[in-house]
Amino acid sequence: MVSPTAILLISCPDQKGLVAKIANFIYANGGHIIHADQHTDFAAGLFLTRIEWQLDGFYLPRDLIAPAFNAIAQPLQAKWELHFSDTVRRIAIWISRQDHCLLDLIWRQRAKEFAAEIPVIISNHPDLQVVADQFDIDYCHISVTKENKQEQEAKQLELLEQYKIDLVVLAKYMQVLSEEFLTKFPQVINIHHSFLPAFIGANPYHKAFERGVKIIGATSHYVTANLDGGPIIEQDVVRVSHRDEVEDLVRKGKDLERIVLARAVRLHLQNRVLVYGNRTVVFG
Repeated sequence: MVSPTAILLISCPDQKGLVAKIANFIYANGGHIIHADQHTDFAAGLFLTRIEWQLDGFYLPRDLIAPAFNAIAQPLQAKWELHFSDTVRRIAIWISRQDHCLLDLIWRQRAKEFAAEIPVIISNHPDLQVVADQFDIDYCHISVTKENKQEQEAKQLELLEQYKIDLVVLAKYMQVLSEEFLTKFPQVINIHHSFLPAFIGANPYHKAFERGVKIIGATSHYVTANLDGGPIIEQDVVRVSHRDEVEDLVRKGKDLERIVLARAVRLHLQNRVLVYGNRTVVFG
């Protein structure tokens, strides 16, 4: 059985001695570091790091690690997150009518490619109830229009609380979340069917076809109030030909969407993504 670990994600103003101070906190408390990665954004003057250590033999109990590290973080003006590798987070998958990303995520979760529970699927259409039934997952149909958006988002927030959801994954959920919703629940990952920032909004494959592009892509990003403008987690591309019609672009794009979204969700669940401003550092 793999020993559980603790993970710190840290960003702070760059200065000398940061690696030593952070590593010494772990060493002084009996910790054994198994992974450490760092990046300095010189333009922003920021130091960013991910450090992971085994909890077996660590002197501090879990509930005391955060307050103990905070005493070090405050003088460094650090923003930081503490996670534990054996935490199993709960995901709500939101969909409309397309099932390819939904089925892929369920399959990967059942195959234990990432550690998470999927207790509920939320959709603005009833079409994919059959998928939820097949996998014994609760399905909540909440129709959203411009007229009832505020009321329906309140219901969605209630469901997230009811199911104790940690992360929302928009697996082709063809609705825009309001700024008010995201303020209350900011942990949302989206898959967009283009290589952002190209072709934001609806119908990107049609736009790409009209433009005659030679590659198409998919982008998974955190959701913000800025449409398709949140911090990017993962992207990939595939070549297309002048012989490809729109239907070919859609087919190739769907393959990319599955892979890119799954990678992004896995990276998030493994606590490998550090957001700063509207950018990310993704520690491999």
